[in-house]
Amino acid sequence: MAEPRAIRVDHLHVVRGGTEVLPDLSLDVRPGAVTGLLGPSGSGKSTLLRAIVGVQEIVSGSVTVLGLEAGSPPLRRNVGYVTQAPSVYGDLTVLENLRYFARVLDAGGEAVDGAIATVGLEAFADRVVNSLSGGQRARVSLATALLGSPELLVLDEPTVGLDPVLRRDLWNEFHRLADGGVTLLVSSHVMDEADRCDDLLLLSEGRVIATGSPADVRARTGADNLDEAFLRLIEAG
Repeated sequence: MAEPRAIRVDHLHVVRGGTEVLPDLSLDVRPGAVTGLLGPSGSGKSTLLRAIVGVQEIVSGSVTVLGLEAGSPPLRRNVGYVTQAPSVYGDLTVLENLRYFARVLDAGGEAVDGAIATVGLEAFADRVVNSLSGGQRARVSLATALLGSPELLVLDEPTVGLDPVLRRDLWNEFHRLADGGVTLLVSSHVMDEADRCDDLLLLSEGRVIATGSPADVRARTGADNLDEAFLRLIEAG
């Protein structure tokens, strides 16, 4: 019996603004793991994530999420998505934002308190979002994605602009969620975050150039670190 997959992408072809971003992409993401989607800016990471959550128009191919077509209405409660740009209301406080999205998702007050604590914003709960730093606003967006106990979290560069301590704490939280059965797909262009992942998908120019655990990728290339491994994979074409 084939191993189940939380996400299956089959021959995905996406064109944006007249440019072919994903020419023919196929990949799988296994459930209950932290999978890192790594690659330089412009490699197609955000476009792929948009296709997975069902907000990207595609030319051909298919994307299946938790056994359903990407973007299907039943997935709305089961998939949490954090974009690179904060997607919350700037004129509301942190707490007001979380309470609003909790009502949309029919999540209770405990979920709100837990999400705020997870991203370390208890001291800022009554602050208006527009008064926060860029990193803090990103954390508010992440908190909204944690509401409703999603089965899948799709996170686009969630740690950009965060200090090292909070980055460490968030990655620990990602693994705690995965241990509880949540699947996480986390994009980044920072290769030192790759070693924090269970599985890796390395993307370059819209194509997957390597998959496997961090140890697998290093062994395949003979590199001592993932920065060097990625460079060797790109140079090998």
